[in-house]
Amino acid sequence: MRELVLATRKALGKVIRGKAEVIDDVLLGVFGGGHVLLEDVPGVGKTTLAKAIARVFGVGFARVQFTPDLLPADITGSLVLNPEKGSFVFQKGPVFTNVLLADEINRASPRTQSALLEAMNEAQVTVDGVTHVLAPPFFVLATQNPADFQGTYPLPEAQLDRFLLRISIGYPSPDDELEILFARQTQDPLGDVEVVCSMEDLVTIQAAVRRVEMKPLVGRYLLSIVQETRNHGDLELGVSPRGALALFRTAQARAFMDDRDYVSPKDVQVVAVPTLAHRIQLKQQARFGGTSAAQIVRRVLEAVPVPP
Repeated sequence: MRELVLATRKALGKVIRGKAEVIDDVLLGVFGGGHVLLEDVPGVGKTTLAKAIARVFGVGFARVQFTPDLLPADITGSLVLNPEKGSFVFQKGPVFTNVLLADEINRASPRTQSALLEAMNEAQVTVDGVTHVLAPPFFVLATQNPADFQGTYPLPEAQLDRFLLRISIGYPSPDDELEILFARQTQDPLGDVEVVCSMEDLVTIQAAVRRVEMKPLVGRYLLSIVQETRNHGDLELGVSPRGALALFRTAQARAFMDDRDYVSPKDVQVVAVPTLAHRIQLKQQARFGGTSAAQIVRRVLEAVPVPP
């Protein structure tokens, strides 16, 4: 499976140039069986990355542009009348796919945002009392623009907690941006993306990630980090048990991607910020003082003793 991981990284790297760390973070979410929130300005490749992931794994892809007038049924599907049968039948919405791009998710109303909660947490959708199971693998890549707050609805903590990681792509370096310009001079690099890891292989990898060993000593270290956030003086809201499990899973995925069958304290440290920063809530004084959630997580890592 090591070869599949390397081939996937290489294929995505041809589309998203100079962002190897971002690609690895997204793959942590895919291999860990979770969902990823991309918080970044428009035009840095968020949609391209989502499409490339679907093509690399040869899975279904759907994109939903979130707007204030979007309804929950526009995502999950609804009952429609079948004139021939004289009865209502369920018409599936775009959520019934493998990779769902929820573009500008914070532009939809909280009611519409919540339509994704059941799908993200339980891989199923309930419409009119009937539950419809989503076929695995199911992965949500949501985007939001942190610089434009007009006409947006901030994601509530309960929904943020459903995302395994929150990351940003950032602007490319001048050299990488020059490569991007000439690479797109005559064609879209997405057209050259081929399947390098089948859907069956992806499901196998996700199962293998869950078998990566977490020794009790490392597990206690992980929980010490989580508990430190709950007692931190600058935080109103610490990491939940779901957040602890997310850190557990991303650390396993990171060890797997490094071709190891065990989790080290370093794995926990590397994935802590993208996994935990969006799950904590700063007190007003800390927020107005210019402190960020990422800074708090880094301070927590410095405060908690690392096991030998």
